[in-house]
Amino acid sequence: MATVPPAVVAVIDIGSNSIKLLLATRSPAGELAVVHTRSIDARISAGISRDRPSLSEQGVASALSAVQWLASDATAQGATDLRIVATSAVRDASNGHEFRERVRAMVGVAPQILTGDEEAALIGRGLLCDPALRELRDFTVCDLGGGSLECIGFAERTIRGKVSLPLGCVRLTERFVTDPTAPVPSDALAAVAAHTRKGLVGSGFDFTATRGAILVGTGGTISTARAILGRRAGRKFDASNPLVTLVGLRGLMSEVAALRLAERQAVPGLAATRADVFPAALATVVALLEHADADAVHHSVCNLRYGLAAEALGIR
Repeated sequence: MATVPPAVVAVIDIGSNSIKLLLATRSPAGELAVVHTRSIDARISAGISRDRPSLSEQGVASALSAVQWLASDATAQGATDLRIVATSAVRDASNGHEFRERVRAMVGVAPQILTGDEEAALIGRGLLCDPALRELRDFTVCDLGGGSLECIGFAERTIRGKVSLPLGCVRLTERFVTDPTAPVPSDALAAVAAHTRKGLVGSGFDFTATRGAILVGTGGTISTARAILGRRAGRKFDASNPLVTLVGLRGLMSEVAALRLAERQAVPGLAATRADVFPAALATVVALLEHADADAVHHSVCNLRYGLAAEALGIR
């Protein structure tokens, strides 16, 4: 009897800063096995801080091109199932559903526009796929994107609470940083931090389980900080320390905030397309760790895409 090839699911995540592809399958042991990944910087969230945000035609065109390219890549890599999701930038945009239909017309699959709760739940599910976190029972996950910040608390590896807050780095840069091409003044960073703390307190999210312990962090800000600090230690990303300390984040924030945009774009490990929002992003993460009374954050790459892939493959 011929062996049936394993199902390969492809997930395209349309985020505020980038659009990412994950191909995964179910291993013989019943765990998530990564087949292929790809990421394209295509910021669609410009203007997200407005009272009534709308996706610009330039942003839409960039996103459509990225989705089409990634969908073709998924097919070439052997995907048997394609799932597409969109998060904060699309769900908050007045023309988000129009964008959804344009994606459907182009690739034949309509993105699922996730609510904040759905996004947080899938991020949490994705983290459970990380082998490095297998021994953790009680922990809190924080995922900072361009449009929102998700916090998910686990007790005995079961989600005990989750919240999605409009504290993304693009959103806060637009609101508090007058000129992203210039050095970012300390009062702007302080305003970002104060706004972050206010949002966290007002959310009622309980960080008690991680008081004095290590948080788990996902998203581009923690990933970028890890990449920069890892390069300075002479290590490639996969071999770098996944523990990013509060002290290290504070120092990096002060350093990059003092630079002009062109200088930030030359920092090894910092993507040029992320350099404008990176100071505010670091200020947000620093405020988050201070609020949670955590002295470090453990970075993981297993987030929303991994959660959706696990769901599609029936992995528990």
